[in-house]
Parts: sequence; C-alpha cells; structure tokens
Amino acid sequence: MTASSPQPAPAGTDYPGKTLGIVGLIVAIFFNLIGLIISAIALNQSKKAGYKNTPALAGVIVGAVLFVIGLIIGILSVVASVSMMGTTTY
Repeated sequence: MTASSPQPAPAGTDYPGKTLGIVGLIVAIFFNLIGLIISAIALNQSKKAGYKNTPALAGVIVGAVLFVIGLIIGILSVVASVSMMGTTTY
C-alpha cells in the first residue's frame, strides 16, 4: 500500500479519521468553519494512513461552500443596511 494511492477501507473496518470525518461533516452543516477544520484534520489523518475518507471530503466541501455562501450573505446584508442608512429622510 503506497501513500500515493489511497485504498478504500473494507466494510465494517474502522480506519484513522473515519469517526472524525463523520463528525466533521455533521458539524460543517451547522457550524461551517469549525466543521471544515475538523473534516480537513480527518481527511489528513486518513490520507496519512492510506485510506479514502469520503465523509471527511464531503465535510470539507460542504463546510467550504456553506462558509462562502454565509460570507456572501453577510457582506450583502452589511451593504444593504449601510445603503438604507444613507437614504433615510426626515
């Protein structure tokens, strides 16, 4: 088994980062940045052990996408509130 070609884990077998990858995916849905970090750690652990960790990869993707969407919504809401403050009439 080489580090360059990760192997899928046999069914029912626990491998490094498996549980952390699942936790990272769940956390990424609700707390994007924290879930992204947890999933990245789990993915790194699995890669070092030579296994694919699909839940961790999904957690990285979900965490990154939701974080970017949240960031865009936050920026747009700040811009909208600032523009509304400038149009106030007395």
